[in-house]
Amino acid sequence: MQCRKKTLAAVVGWILGLCLPGQAANAASAAPLSEVKVLKVESPACGFEDIVQGQSQTRCDHSGPNIKVYVLEVGYGREPHVTLDGFEVDGTRSPVCAYSNGNLNDCSTQTRVVGYLYIFDLKGKQEGTFSFSNVSINAPGNRMSTQLYIK
Repeated sequence: MQCRKKTLAAVVGWILGLCLPGQAANAASAAPLSEVKVLKVESPACGFEDIVQGQSQTRCDHSGPNIKVYVLEVGYGREPHVTLDGFEVDGTRSPVCAYSNGNLNDCSTQTRVVGYLYIFDLKGKQEGTFSFSNVSINAPGNRMSTQLYIK
């Protein structure tokens, strides 16, 4: 490959280290998905409700506008699919990092990203089955999912 400035191939080659003879590009492989779970549901009626492992529905009656759902994804996914009763839901995603003590935290300091925290705003939808699934970014491409009935 001949590297030229101002070409996409040159930029990609430079990023991958292809124009530096004798040097290989070093990158850690992305961690496969190992866990997805609903952490919390938030609403004006109930505040924050923690969701525990195996819980199939909210304990509090969140019905009303402005419900938010917080989902933790550990590992790297490539195709998040999120619905409430089959209708797609949009949200935001922020990286989550691990510190030496093993706690999951935001990435305000230089640490390794281990997953993402998603926040979904149900935008006026008042109850239903919330579903989140994603496919691992690397082989074998496992799909992980979680769901919760929000009342």
